[in-house]
Amino acid sequence: MKRNKITDTFSQNKLIEHKQRIAFHEAGHAAGIHLNNQARQLPPVFFNIIFKDMNNATEADIMTYQTSHDDCIARVQGGRLIEIPPFIDNLVCELTEHNDAMVQLIKDYMIAFEADIVNLLIGPLAEAKHVADTDDELFNPRIVNLKALRNYGGSSDLALVNEYLHSFSADAQQRDDKLAKLFDAAFDFVNNDANWAAITKLANYIFYNSKNIICCEEIVSILDQSVDHFQNRINKAKTEPDQSWPHWRLVNG
Repeated sequence: MKRNKITDTFSQNKLIEHKQRIAFHEAGHAAGIHLNNQARQLPPVFFNIIFKDMNNATEADIMTYQTSHDDCIARVQGGRLIEIPPFIDNLVCELTEHNDAMVQLIKDYMIAFEADIVNLLIGPLAEAKHVADTDDELFNPRIVNLKALRNYGGSSDLALVNEYLHSFSADAQQRDDKLAKLFDAAFDFVNNDANWAAITKLANYIFYNSKNIICCEEIVSILDQSVDHFQNRINKAKTEPDQSWPHWRLVNG
């Protein structure tokens, strides 16, 4: 889960803008790994965010870093439930031929498989939503489609998604159908108000923090606090009387 690539324009303002985009990109991945996996009742997985500080970088520094780090200036270390997917069709046949009880194992595997792909897509989608919100533009799946994710640092994410999908099926139509379904799931996750509040909180933490490594414990704490705060606000709004309408006192006569 790498965020690439850095802008070709090296003004200080552009670097700040780019760092904001990176922060949302990596915060999106992290929110997916923690909150999306949690929603799917998957086990927690360890991960860190490794972030290259570009505050005082010169043009030469940036060019050197790009050359030596494959254009990647931020990445999530760990976080995937399935590191090297086997060819799933073969796995299904092999397991189910020997034991019908293994069907549940296959189902569990597919839940983790799909979660990994969704979490990969959430990163560039979060960056895209940040840009759309900043520019006061629409954010919908017709404008921000799969191909557009390459404009939001998603090239390496999409390459890894493609590896997953090729292990899923040799049939191109089946791969396309699966990807369309998982893209919709990733889009819905980012567009969810509670999730977006958590992504934004973590992105701000990343942006204003000078650390090169944001550890798993910090990330989980920030995301959980944001979700709890959001839910408390919702609960409070439900219990408080509506103040938007005047309460008229009826007077006889």
